[in-house]
Amino acid sequence: ADVAYLRSVLPSTTDDAFFDYLATLDASEVTVTAIPEGSVVFARVPFLQVKGPLLVVQLLETTLLCLVNYASLVATNAARFRLLAGPDMKLMEMGLRRAQGPDGALSASKYSYIGGFDCTSNILAGKLYGIPVRGTIAHSFVMSFRCLEEVQPRELPPRAGGDPVDLAALAMSWLQRVCDLLQTPPGKANQGELAAFVSYAVTFPCDFQGLLDTYCVRRSGLPNFCAVALALHQLGYQAIGVRLDSGDLAQQSKEIRGVFRACGAHFQVPWFETIPIAVSNDISEQSLEEFRREGSEIDMIGIGTNLVTCPLQPSLGCVYKLVEVNGSPCLKLTEDEEKMTIPGMKMIYRLYDAAGHPFMDLMALEEEPSPSAGQELGIRVLGRLGETTKVIPSTVEPLHRTYFRDGQVCEPLPSLPEVRTHAQVSLNLLSPAHRRLHEPQPYPV
Repeated sequence: ADVAYLRSVLPSTTDDAFFDYLATLDASEVTVTAIPEGSVVFARVPFLQVKGPLLVVQLLETTLLCLVNYASLVATNAARFRLLAGPDMKLMEMGLRRAQGPDGALSASKYSYIGGFDCTSNILAGKLYGIPVRGTIAHSFVMSFRCLEEVQPRELPPRAGGDPVDLAALAMSWLQRVCDLLQTPPGKANQGELAAFVSYAVTFPCDFQGLLDTYCVRRSGLPNFCAVALALHQLGYQAIGVRLDSGDLAQQSKEIRGVFRACGAHFQVPWFETIPIAVSNDISEQSLEEFRREGSEIDMIGIGTNLVTCPLQPSLGCVYKLVEVNGSPCLKLTEDEEKMTIPGMKMIYRLYDAAGHPFMDLMALEEEPSPSAGQELGIRVLGRLGETTKVIPSTVEPLHRTYFRDGQVCEPLPSLPEVRTHAQVSLNLLSPAHRRLHEPQPYPV
């Protein structure tokens, strides 16, 4: 069917023998070597090399670039967020509604996880890839309630067993005590919001969380949440967190933490002080820098648009260039030095210093002898090809592995968690001078 379609769109003068030839194409003659998925790769380093009949490897160009460009871009963007957030902050990918179509959304979930995110709100990505899934209640859920009379069912048995208790009535009694402590009028707390929290708590008593900013955080969301959480505590349950989705997130997180500490101390509920605080709302790299600069009590950050659409760099310019035909190296010459190709099939080596940090990637022709640790090497750095530099690596790591040969995958493919772990290890091995996001020291190739 594919050949028939090509026959319908190619010029009518195309030789019939060409279409017969297309039907004989065999991918088993292709060999693919690559740097392992999840590795840090620098500009101009070929992370994938394909050998085989010219037409076959030419046909693979668009597919391979499509598969690696967006994946690498999103994983890199996610890694930048992880570096800014630090190792202890929980990061949730929540860009499904803003991604470029369902395929882009699934790719974004998968490669954000590789880049260092902890979980996704994309349930299909969880099903297909085993990524941990997380989420919170929606503003529409909170807004759909008007009063406590709408809560059905409203009774909840204590966790240790016993007769069910009217959770709505219990929460109302706690609301008065919380408002007295916070010196805020109980009448300012929205009753529909309280009803939504109670309904959610009755359904998920071990996983209760609150969305605090539907109406007013200080006068409504926060006291309503505390009232329901303390009512649950009285029955033996423990709330798992809150989320903010608007306003000055860092400042609000500090105020909320202060209220949690006050409630924990006043009502003698120690775990209340450490209730996790999650935030969302168009979080960007600049947002994370502001959180760090101002200080915050944020435990989890949900990032969507600025993660999956990569606005700081909307595309990655990976290219696929011919470097050798029938044993003869090929060189593309152009007035734009960045677009000049580097001829010949290559081996790629990563050179490490005595501290264990990679300090240079070395490209050498396949037939050249492999460098070894402690050996003095004469190299020419891209961008400074007119001068030779001497380096002595403490460790040498060959980067390319053969993944496909004779029609078969010949290297065990790692699981997604293994790729994610490898990515984080690769990033952590970099020298801080190369890893910093602002004015990093250029990494030589």
